[in-house]
Amino acid sequence: MPELATSEFWKDIPAIPNFFKPDAKPEVYIPNAPIDDPKYYVPFTETVFSRPLWISPTENRWCDILMASSAGLVNRHYHPHEVFAFTISGKWGYLEHDWTATAGDFVYETPGEGHTLVAYEHEDPMRAFFIVKGPLIWLDDKGEPEGYFDVHDYIAMCREHYAKVGIGADYVDTLFR
Repeated sequence: MPELATSEFWKDIPAIPNFFKPDAKPEVYIPNAPIDDPKYYVPFTETVFSRPLWISPTENRWCDILMASSAGLVNRHYHPHEVFAFTISGKWGYLEHDWTATAGDFVYETPGEGHTLVAYEHEDPMRAFFIVKGPLIWLDDKGEPEGYFDVHDYIAMCREHYAKVGIGADYVDTLFR
């Protein structure tokens, strides 16, 4: 039950009974999602880390907080599907675009876009909330495909990291929907 209302106009409205349909899975609620504890951030590259928040293995999608505490780089990649991003803190962008995202900025990446994600030096770590519909197609220096990364690779990467830091590999399973 949420915090009790005191003076809000809706304080006497009752919650909906039986609010989950019989086959619905519960929501994912993660307080303080952009937590400072580094063990929750899975190394994505040597300089950029990912905190998974929601994973759909059947839809090849995930939501995460991408984080870099200093200058960072995610290898060149291409998205065959859309990606959404909201900047929480710090500063980041793509070498291929003329904008730089800072706290409060929203980015919609169209399907068919290739880019090189970079995080800048900043007094605050770069943290951005992403909704990714996979896969990412890794690109070489000329923009030609050289591999891929999908939700199953993401799950394996997260399981390995969480087992290694003592959270437990099965923590990732709690995020599946």
